Amino acid sequence: MTAAARLAALDALPAQELCTHAEQALTALVDVMNQETTLLRAGHMRQAGQLTPDKTRLAQDYVTFARAIQRQSARLAAEAPALVQRLRAGHESLATQMAENLRVLATAKSVTEDVLTDVARMVGQQNRAKTYGTAGTVASDGASAAKGIAINRAL
Repeated sequence: MTAAARLAALDALPAQELCTHAEQALTALVDVMNQETTLLRAGHMRQAGQLTPDKTRLAQDYVTFARAIQRQSARLAAEAPALVQRLRAGHESLATQMAENLRVLATAKSVTEDVLTDVARMVGQQNRAKTYGTAGTVASDGASAAKGIAINRAL
């Protein structure tokens, strides 16, 4: 089935069915994001990372339905105004959950960077020669502090 045929099939769905599919995708996405946020808060980064494929798939599904609803907004407003209103409320819930999820992700990233920077600094201090310089003080070389440790900032 081509993309155009899939879009036409979505657009041809009865109002009730289209709104129900969108609401189910929305609810599932909010649930997965809530699970991820809870796991990140608890420090379970690996388990949270395992939710990424589901979250991505559900987000794609939701966007597909949301675009179909946008294309059919006039028809849906006439045929199922209560369902459209419920979807709007659900979308606001998604926006709130996304904001919280992004805040927790940013905090986790910051904490991880701080920990890795501290570890790099400690490793660099252990590997530094402790000799006296010409002024009678222990020489310090800040450039060697992070040898052998890289920080991936792509989180």
